[in-house]
Parts: sequence; C-alpha cells; structure tokens
Amino acid sequence: MFKLIFFDTETTGNTDKDFLIQIAYKNGSETFTGLYKPEIKILPEASAVHHITNKMIVDKSSFKESDEFPKIKKLFEDENTVVVAHNAPFDLLMIKKEGIEPKKFICTLRIARYLDKEEKIERYNLQYLRYLLEIEIDATAHDAMGDVLVLEKLFERLKTKMKEGETFNEEEAIEKMIEISSHPSLLHTFKFGKHNGKKIAEVMKIDRGYLEWLLEQKLNGDGIDEDWIYTLKHYLEK
Repeated sequence: MFKLIFFDTETTGNTDKDFLIQIAYKNGSETFTGLYKPEIKILPEASAVHHITNKMIVDKSSFKESDEFPKIKKLFEDENTVVVAHNAPFDLLMIKKEGIEPKKFICTLRIARYLDKEEKIERYNLQYLRYLLEIEIDATAHDAMGDVLVLEKLFERLKTKMKEGETFNEEEAIEKMIEISSHPSLLHTFKFGKHNGKKIAEVMKIDRGYLEWLLEQKLNGDGIDEDWIYTLKHYLEK
C-alpha cells in the first residue's frame, strides 16, 4: 500500500544552483514546516515570491543539521512512500542536494499535462490550476505549506480524472501516475515566444533553426527544463 507524502520547497532561487530554505509536507493528518539557513544568499527575486528574507534565516540551522532531518529523510526514503510535488524534478533536486532521495514520486504538473490531451489548458503552474479548477481552499500562495494544501487537492482531482479515463482502481491510478511522472513529458505546442500557439511539429518544418537555438539555450542554461530538452531532442531526432 502506498504512503503519499505531499511536499513543497521554497528556495534561494529557481535554478539548479539554488538551495532549499523551507520545506513543508503533509503525511495524512500530520503537517510540518521548517525554515533553514542555505549555503548561499536568497535572491531578491526569490524573496519577492515567497517573502522569506535573509534576515529571517540568519540564526537558523542548515537543513542537514536540524533535529528533524533524520525523521524526514527516513520518511521520504521509505520504500512504501510516494512523494508528491508540483514540478517535482525541481523539488527533488533541492532535497537531493540535502541528501534525501525518495524512491518513488508523482509530479502533478506532468500528470496535468498528460490528462490535457487536447491541450486546452493555457498554463500548468500550481496556482493557475488552483483557480482554473476552482479548488476552494484557504491557503496562501507561494508559502510552502499553503502550496502543499493546494497540491493535495489538485492531486485528488487529477487522480479522479485518471481513474475515470482509464477505469483504474485506486492503486492502479497511483501506479500509472508514478509511471507518467518517471520520464519527461513530450510537449506538442509552443505557449511562448515567436511561435506561440503553433504546433512544435509545424515549427520543425518551417523554422528548424529556432528549435536548434532553443535546445542550445536549455542545455546551457541553469534551469530545470527536462521536459523541453526531451521534447526538442525528440523533434530534432537527436
């Protein structure tokens, strides 16, 4: 039987060079939020999103040195645990830097993309989906625990749709969500830039150079762009 742990991190920035400053999780009825001192300073643009400042963490311990770290590591790495996060590759990278590597995970962003077969959804970020799907919950956006509470509700909506679409039972639906989350999503449509709204296959025929350029940007950047790198390599046959 799976044990679902919903979690979110707040960080010094949004690149692979950044570090965790806050973690929140929900395990059944148990909730936890902790604030920690990272290896680097929090960027002003990150503070503008989550409102955590360098002054607020100056006297905090690092996550690895905190009293709760051993418990969280054991909980997240348990063989029966499935951690659930939105845009999970980023959060998983942040906790991997701290020495925590869950064995199974579900990415609700990848699940939302998978279920949106006709690509009707304009954006897939957590708060956009919250209001698009009219998820009614008292939760502060861009606060780790607030996002966890939204995440749990979003997961339930996605799981219900997965069960309806594939006639899965509870466990089969979760297994399918784990499988979908385990590899990058293949994207089909540009939702930004000069080819906004066009199919990637179409752009491949008329402007291959743009795809080549974008792949180079993604490979040489410091963002977490697994889905785009996978997609561009697929269309470019690399």
